[in-house]
Amino acid sequence: MIQETENVECLIIGSGPAGYTAAIYAARADMKPVMYEGLQPGGQLTITTDVENYPGYPDGIMGPEMMDHFKKQAERLGTDVRYGMITAVDFSQRPFKCIANESKTIMAKTVIIATGASAKWLGLPSEQQFNGSGVSACAVCDGFFYRGQDVAIVGAGDTACEEASYLSKLCSKVHMIVRKSEFRASKAMQHRVENTPNIEIHFNSETDEILGDKTVTGARIRNNQDGSTKELKVTGFFVAIGHNPNTGIFKGYLDMDDQGYLLTKPGSSLTNIEGVFACGDAQDKTYRQAVTAAGSGCMAALDAERWLAAQHHVMA
Repeated sequence: MIQETENVECLIIGSGPAGYTAAIYAARADMKPVMYEGLQPGGQLTITTDVENYPGYPDGIMGPEMMDHFKKQAERLGTDVRYGMITAVDFSQRPFKCIANESKTIMAKTVIIATGASAKWLGLPSEQQFNGSGVSACAVCDGFFYRGQDVAIVGAGDTACEEASYLSKLCSKVHMIVRKSEFRASKAMQHRVENTPNIEIHFNSETDEILGDKTVTGARIRNNQDGSTKELKVTGFFVAIGHNPNTGIFKGYLDMDDQGYLLTKPGSSLTNIEGVFACGDAQDKTYRQAVTAAGSGCMAALDAERWLAAQHHVMA
């Protein structure tokens, strides 16, 4: 039962590199940001082990530790970081009405959305068992750790082909597991992987099990035409079957593409509703990197600050 109402100047929905960076900039602009971290505080980086491609960490850093640094910096500058989630919104009028934890109403002058996206998984228990210990949903993030080794990647679209091509430059061999008899990727991407000597494509194949003890040592795949199985000796297993943006509660208010990614005006974080801004993987299906998410979080806070300043000027 909703019993309490709170007025805030800037509400940040979601955490991770985009949300925490937005919070840092919003706090420095004296916007007194309130952040609800969501179900996975820190976002996808909290299930990532070594991060070696974020500037400023010459020796690399563990994903959870990095997000803890981001959070502490946001809090030190004055962000009110709260565990919990926004469960419903009403963007039909200002201030914007948002329900926190189904029990509290937040009336926000501006809203920054940093809810991110969640990787799609195959649904195998072993996939979760080895997540971060040989299983990854981001070849660009983690491929470096498998330099000179044999790996497998699941997927049939452009992203899977791009990531297989990327891995082929680092790894000795890349096994590409494709469920159907053909790719869904563009012809150009198909030709690229088909013409790469160290990529072996397994059509009509699905993953039965990811094998290993403490880390991945192989994968058992099954031919879905004749039922035969075989084991691939691999030390890395990449899942590239897509992501789901965490944007469901904004449907009906914000413009989004057919996959649910929020649409922002080119070169900005502005959504179709004035005063609502989007950053990070909730609106970026192209790059999906920590550093680009952080950059877009900075953009969202600056856009929100300028919008608020313009509103104050008009009202004055």
